[in-house]
Amino acid sequence: MLLAGDIGGTKTNLALFAKLNDLHEPALEATFPSAQYPSLEALIQEFLANVKTPVDRAVFGVAGPVLQGKAKITNLPWVMDEAELQKALQIPVVHLLNDLAAIAHAIPLLDPGDLQTLNHGKAVSGETLAVIAPGTGLGQAFLTWDGSSYRTHPSEGGHADFAPTNPAEMELLRYMLKRFEHVSYEQVCSGIGLPNIYACLKDSALFDEPAWLSEQLARAKDETPIIVNAALSKDAPPICINTLNIFSSILGAEAGNLVLKTLATGGVYIAGGIPPRILSFLQQERFITAFKNKGRFAKMLADVPIHVVLNPKIALMGAAAHGFRL
Repeated sequence: MLLAGDIGGTKTNLALFAKLNDLHEPALEATFPSAQYPSLEALIQEFLANVKTPVDRAVFGVAGPVLQGKAKITNLPWVMDEAELQKALQIPVVHLLNDLAAIAHAIPLLDPGDLQTLNHGKAVSGETLAVIAPGTGLGQAFLTWDGSSYRTHPSEGGHADFAPTNPAEMELLRYMLKRFEHVSYEQVCSGIGLPNIYACLKDSALFDEPAWLSEQLARAKDETPIIVNAALSKDAPPICINTLNIFSSILGAEAGNLVLKTLATGGVYIAGGIPPRILSFLQQERFITAFKNKGRFAKMLADVPIHVVLNPKIALMGAAAHGFRL
């Protein structure tokens, strides 16, 4: 029996799996509000309190870097240590890995129903797969074929320099450089980044901000869902529509960059919490145009399949998949 977890600052998903081919149907699953627990150990102990079957190993995908078997989650006082978790939980094998690495492990195991295809392309069998995931931050990873299975490679590509590709994005970069010493793709293409695009458009005086929207944003701890919901509403304010248009263009361009850097002719997978919410924007020509706009390599990019991952449990599935291979 394997215990898998997707550990985040807001919520923690835990599940028990008996076999690798049962990743879509765990034996037991539950979601917990992370901040209500003093530690990951306490949360897991509550989950396992009524579990009779011994757990042989545990793998946890963590929203943050994992260094020498230790990890710290942003916005939580938890410090996780593989050795301490192993001892406290009495589980023989405990492993921590970055949540984007966990997502990447699940990519080859996804069903067609887990995906929404934006570009069918012509996937090259056995070639590299790229993963880009705008959630709170912007995660990136890629997978290479070793002759028998895919190997996962983490990346911190989301922190690479933001490169504008049109006049609106150039104005955004100028705006951001006045406020930040370094402007990365994460700062304009993630849950962190969406409010930055919105603020740039608002300060440009090109768009009005409705009073109701201003009031909601003033009360919000997280502006991103308010901007997204407003952009998807029936009478969407132009400032919100344009915010998501710019976001989609930037995501398309950076997804194309990732394909070029890794030669991911096997396909690119767009994961994270934001893309499934804004599918109607990603399905517009703007996204694909930005993705393919790579000069002499435009034809190669046009042939690359692009999929949005719809399954919200992908990080949990990937942690489990990794665990079964340990």
